[in-house]
Amino acid sequence: MNSGSVAKRSFTHLAIIALVFLNLVPLLIVLSSSFRSPQNMTDPLNWFNEFTLESFRSAYTRMHFPTALWNSFVLTAVSVFFVVLLAAMAAYPMARIRSRLSRFLYIFFLSGLVVPGQMVLIPIIQMIKGMGIPMNQYTPILMFITCSLPFSTFLYTGFIRSSVPEEIEEAAHIDGAGLFRRFWQIVFPLILPVTVSVVITQGVWIWNDYFFNMVFITKALAAPLPVAMLGFLGDQQNPAQWNVLFAACILCALPLLIAFLALQKYFVGGLTVGGVKG
Repeated sequence: MNSGSVAKRSFTHLAIIALVFLNLVPLLIVLSSSFRSPQNMTDPLNWFNEFTLESFRSAYTRMHFPTALWNSFVLTAVSVFFVVLLAAMAAYPMARIRSRLSRFLYIFFLSGLVVPGQMVLIPIIQMIKGMGIPMNQYTPILMFITCSLPFSTFLYTGFIRSSVPEEIEEAAHIDGAGLFRRFWQIVFPLILPVTVSVVITQGVWIWNDYFFNMVFITKALAAPLPVAMLGFLGDQQNPAQWNVLFAACILCALPLLIAFLALQKYFVGGLTVGGVKG
């Protein structure tokens, strides 16, 4: 190995280390500030000059953390359940039936990736009111399901086409298995990797979503975690308490971190499926 390649490798390593450090600095500022008291507004780059849980206690109490955590869990779990159910059932015929109608439906679902839900929010609200659907804490579930279906259907369709052999279904059909039995007992267990991918990508987005929850949820006790943090931003009369806000951010991210540590092998495996397949 010549000196030029060694110098190039050393420069690459130093660039990577510098990039990692730049990405870690904001996280270290948040972590350090969250362990300060709310009144300690010294230089945020003076890391870990105080260690107290006062900001965490204040954030936990003011945002009604147990209630907000439950609201986030309900919204995420119900939305992801229906996304998986509807997307898998919609993708199956589009992956197996080769016709113009199937191709049209596939393109129709893909077109949903082009138009974000925020652009059509006003007509959607008018449609919801026209249909008599109540505006409450569960209304965002409709938006989450609608916005998640195009991408989820795209993943399921590609995976079924490339990774689920039709011969298995044909053998089950010869044995007398009906359509629904073939799907739920033969196909659905085989698409578990892409199901994990859908749960990860859409579940994290729904958990962290702020926009739809802010639009549809008006009651403080019905707010999920991202909306519950709104009270810490402050205004002209009451400046933001940054230490308490940073502590609230860590409390909101903590459930996802625990879930990742508990299900790490499924997360890593699920994220490598779907984008490559199909």
